[in-house]
Amino acid sequence: MIAVDTNILVYAHRAETPWYKAADTAIAELAEGGAPWAVAWPCLHEFLAIVTSPRIFRTPTPLGDALRQIEDWSASPTLQLIGERPGYWDILKTLLEKSHVAGPVVHDARIAAICLQNGVKTLWSADRDFSRFAGLRVQNPVAGKAGQ
Repeated sequence: MIAVDTNILVYAHRAETPWYKAADTAIAELAEGGAPWAVAWPCLHEFLAIVTSPRIFRTPTPLGDALRQIEDWSASPTLQLIGERPGYWDILKTLLEKSHVAGPVVHDARIAAICLQNGVKTLWSADRDFSRFAGLRVQNPVAGKAGQ
């Protein structure tokens, strides 16, 4: 199963990003395909925080529009919204100890642990920090596709 990270969601939502078309197409292919795909709840929370922030975007997305975007993605019958389940702490702790990360990268370890616990094999992300976490393949679906 493929999971989608926050940055790909943001690119697919904000038309002014150089990767908008590539990200929008990639997510549409997942949403319209027959295979299950996933988004971790913390990625949706982070998506809302980013796209509605006037510190990040000169004209932020109105909250109602951002919520509708999530509802549109959630309409995909193959989307699974994933989160922590019993046993999550053991996975996160192991990832943190093996990768020796600290600070903000702990959030990435959280996403990786949620993905691994929920059977995700590949995470679509433009964030190379995820490559630190064993057992999770990271793929950037928009690499080299700016403006496409």
